[in-house]
Amino acid sequence: MSDLIAKARALDATDELAERRELFALDDGAVYLDGNSLGALPRHVPERMADVIAREWGELRIRSWDESGWWTAPERIGDRIAPIVGAGPGQVVVGDSTSVNVFKALVGAVRLAGDDRDEILVDATTFPTDGYIAESAARLTGKRLVTADPRDVPAAVGPRTAAALVNHVDYRTGRLHDLPGITAAVQQAGALAVWDLCHSAGALPVGLDAHGVDLAVGCTYKYLNGGPGAPAYLYVARRHQARFDSPLPGWNSHADPFAMTTGYAAADGATRGRVGTPDILSMLALESALDVWDGVSIEAVRAKSLALTDFFLECVREYVPEGRVTSVTPEAHEERGSQAALSCADAPAVMKELISRGVIGDLRRPDVLRFGFTPLYVGFADTERAARILAEIVG
Repeated sequence: MSDLIAKARALDATDELAERRELFALDDGAVYLDGNSLGALPRHVPERMADVIAREWGELRIRSWDESGWWTAPERIGDRIAPIVGAGPGQVVVGDSTSVNVFKALVGAVRLAGDDRDEILVDATTFPTDGYIAESAARLTGKRLVTADPRDVPAAVGPRTAAALVNHVDYRTGRLHDLPGITAAVQQAGALAVWDLCHSAGALPVGLDAHGVDLAVGCTYKYLNGGPGAPAYLYVARRHQARFDSPLPGWNSHADPFAMTTGYAAADGATRGRVGTPDILSMLALESALDVWDGVSIEAVRAKSLALTDFFLECVREYVPEGRVTSVTPEAHEERGSQAALSCADAPAVMKELISRGVIGDLRRPDVLRFGFTPLYVGFADTERAARILAEIVG
């Protein structure tokens, strides 16, 4: 045990992201390993929101749409998220929920693919809502829904496939799927690749532009720390924007929104991914939260993420009695996101006890203990302590 405690201290001493922890409002008595569900609050956000509420809304009121930049917030904030997911400017627009954006992206992809393709392929291990939406999109567009494990997608796509919806990281196990390879295979079959980045954006390099992704969506309340229910985002590759036909056209995505015409004409660029009036309070909280990313390299985040999860699994192997837990997170770095998932027979009771003892993870029924490692504020001493307390509980 003492060797691992010493190793944790040594790793923390050389951590180039350690100073970022001070930017977050964290309880020093707890280990927060649930940032893959809800990111921690950046300390400066409450002051920014107080100004938004008191001055921009309270004093300027309607003038803030122009004078405070409310109207342009979806594109402006999208351009701040873009480098984190490897996208150039003008391709990411913020607004609506992840679910709504999945619907927009998937139906939009089907329309781009053309009428001669009658299948939608969806990740069989997907987050349930993505599956529900894919099923609904298939009914609405008259397509047939096909499911496949992400690793089997390259073999499953074919001349009938219109679009494939795949999660970059499995929300249960933390398995990282092959975005470049799957995207290439989908496109080689003549279909479009739609990616859900909820469990990867802000934790590892995504490379949307570099890997030629067609469309992507993601949430902002996990690794991007945007706050509960923070708006999601939609990525539409520049080459598709002129033909992207959103199934939810709204006045905010109209080429001339204030003309209030009865006929719809889509705006240029990613703006056509907007729908209705944006949720300004949540959107500006997100914009402020993104300040913690200033000067941060996503490659440095990925390096620390892998080091944290490696160390956690090492501590679990050393501390936890054999047979009490089993890692379901891949060991190989190229297959691992930024979480560690452990199968445990009495997982609900174990997680309840962990939380009561200050180790905040979460549970995926029936038997998965899930721990998210957010490199901007989780340290190696946190990691060692979490594994040690887990061992005390299950031992």
